[in-house]
Amino acid sequence: MHVTLGVVLVPVLLAKLWSVIPKLFTMPPARSVGHALERVSLLLLVGGALFEFVTGLLNVQLDYVFPGSFYPLHFYGAWVFIGAFAVHVALRMPRTVRALRERTDPQAADDETGLVALRPAAPTVSRRGALGLVGAGSLLLFLTTAGQSLGGRWRRTALLAPHGGADPGGGPNGFQINKSAAGVGIRARDIGDGWRLTVEGGGRRVRLSRAELLRLPQYEAALPIACVEGWSTEDLRWSGVRLRDLAALVGSGGAPPGVLVESLQLSGAFRRAALRDNQVRDPRSLLALRVGGADLSPDHGYPARIIVPAAPGVLNTKWVARLTFGEV
Repeated sequence: MHVTLGVVLVPVLLAKLWSVIPKLFTMPPARSVGHALERVSLLLLVGGALFEFVTGLLNVQLDYVFPGSFYPLHFYGAWVFIGAFAVHVALRMPRTVRALRERTDPQAADDETGLVALRPAAPTVSRRGALGLVGAGSLLLFLTTAGQSLGGRWRRTALLAPHGGADPGGGPNGFQINKSAAGVGIRARDIGDGWRLTVEGGGRRVRLSRAELLRLPQYEAALPIACVEGWSTEDLRWSGVRLRDLAALVGSGGAPPGVLVESLQLSGAFRRAALRDNQVRDPRSLLALRVGGADLSPDHGYPARIIVPAAPGVLNTKWVARLTFGEV
C-alpha cells in the first residue's frame, strides 16, 4: 500500500510543484525573519518531498545508486519532510485564516501571493482540465502498479513494477523474488554439497552441513514476506531450525543475543542483516530449509535462509553463510 500510494501520488507532487514554481524563485530571498523562516521551511519541504519520492522510486526499481543504506536515508528524509511541513503550515496559518475569513477574490489572492504571471499566455487548459489530467495520470500509475500486490492475473497489469508481470511459477516456491541466485552471482558449487553454515558466538564456532541442520529439531512457522520494494506474499509454511536453538548451540546461555547474518551474496543491499535479541528469541524465527514442504529453490535462498516475523523482507537474508551471535 505504501509503495503503490507513493507511485500514484507522483503526478500530484509534480502538479503541486508546477503550480508554485514562481514562489520558489521569489527575490529577494528573504524580506524579514519570518519570511526567511518560511523560505527555509519551503526549501526543506520541497527538498524532502523530492528526496523521498526519488529514493523511493529508485528502491522500488531495485536501483541502489544512493550512498549508504536506503532504509535509514528514506526514514530520516521522511522526518525532514514532516518537520518542514509542520513548520510551513504553522507559519502560513495566520494568512490562511485571514484569507478564509475575508473570502478574498481568487484573482486578488493570486495577485497577493505572486502566483499570477506578469505576461500570461493564452490558457491551454482549464483548472478543471489540469485536475483531470493529474487524476488520469494517477489512475494510470495505479493500474500499472497495484497488480504486483494484488497477485494472480492482476500481476500482468503491473507494467511499472519490477518483475511485476513476471510469473513466479507454481508449487511451494512459486512466489516472487527480487534477485535470482544467478543475478547476484551465486553459483551451483557455492550452494552444493560443499556448503557449510558457520555459527559463532560466546567464543565458540561450529560448521554445519545442510544434512546436519536437517538432523537438528525442526520447527514450522506460517509467515509472509513483506518487501519494501512493494510486494508481499500470503502466509507461507516455513520449516527449519530455530535461531535461538542455533544460539544455544554455541553456548549463548540465558537470553539469546542478537545476531549478524551474512549471505553468500558478495555485494548489494541484502548481503548482511542484523537481527535484535527479541527477534532471535521469537520461536517463529527460523533458519528456514524448506517452504511448503519442499526444499527451498536456489532463487529463494537454498540451502538456507532467514525468516522472521514482523520484519521487512530485507532482513530475511537468503543463501546464509554465517551467523554471528552477540555482534548486534
